[in-house]
Amino acid sequence: MPLKTFLCTVLLITFLSCDETPKSAFYTIAYNSIETGNVEIYQRNTEGKSTIKSTNEKGGYLAWSPNGKHFAFYHKYDERKTWSIHTMNSDGTNRKRLTHEKNKWDNAPAWSPDGKKIVFSRAYKDTDKNWQKELWIMNSDGSEQTQITSLNGGGPYFTPDGRIVFHSENKKSWISIADIDGNNLIRLTHNEAEEQHPEVSPDGKQIAFMSDRDGNHEIYVMNMDGSNQKRLTNNDVDDWYPSWSPDGSQLIFSSLRDGKKGIYIMNKDGTEVRKIISNATSPAWLKIAK
Repeated sequence: MPLKTFLCTVLLITFLSCDETPKSAFYTIAYNSIETGNVEIYQRNTEGKSTIKSTNEKGGYLAWSPNGKHFAFYHKYDERKTWSIHTMNSDGTNRKRLTHEKNKWDNAPAWSPDGKKIVFSRAYKDTDKNWQKELWIMNSDGSEQTQITSLNGGGPYFTPDGRIVFHSENKKSWISIADIDGNNLIRLTHNEAEEQHPEVSPDGKQIAFMSDRDGNHEIYVMNMDGSNQKRLTNNDVDDWYPSWSPDGSQLIFSSLRDGKKGIYIMNKDGTEVRKIISNATSPAWLKIAK
């Protein structure tokens, strides 16, 4: 029987590094698929053998904890009217619902570098039917949920030194950086465009993000201060959701290049693009190499 709605599946896929003397042998990727609706574990060893383990759990927009032992993600309730942040172990056990605000869309969770905090986006329509987009922070167990009142937008991501990059919003969106209390806000991009999903490189020196400044969504990279902005992808379909490899040498991203959503990989300068996963989107690369 065909699926009536897209079901989020998260699979973890391990690749052998292409470097001649790699810092580590394996990389692990999480992503969303529509094929099974379950959270699954996919691993490939150096001989090319693979194993798949289903956790029988559903979730979307996964974010790894810094030690790789846990996930944060969102799940939808009330006929998709309420989105809530959850955590679970990386094997699918110990699932916990952390937010419960009805008719609010809590999404895009991200862990602090020490794993003690989770920052997330909250979107909803106010009494005048205008969209409000807020940033919130809480302890990783869901306690002490606090709005960062001076910041509006979404897609937050922690820097190694504990600040957050995110997309600010006011009709259009742009990439900004601020302290976690909302102070020292700096705008990094200045285009009349939709610029979203920033992710900081493991060494804390660059930010990858997506932008439609040139007509459709493509992947870009820039220095942490907003300088040296470079376009990495160049085609007539959308590319989204960049994520850095643990050593910072590559990026994965979603694309519609063959007419269906898939995951692609490329070098950090945009060269050697190739497809690695079909029927999938929203990849997140674990920053701990195995």
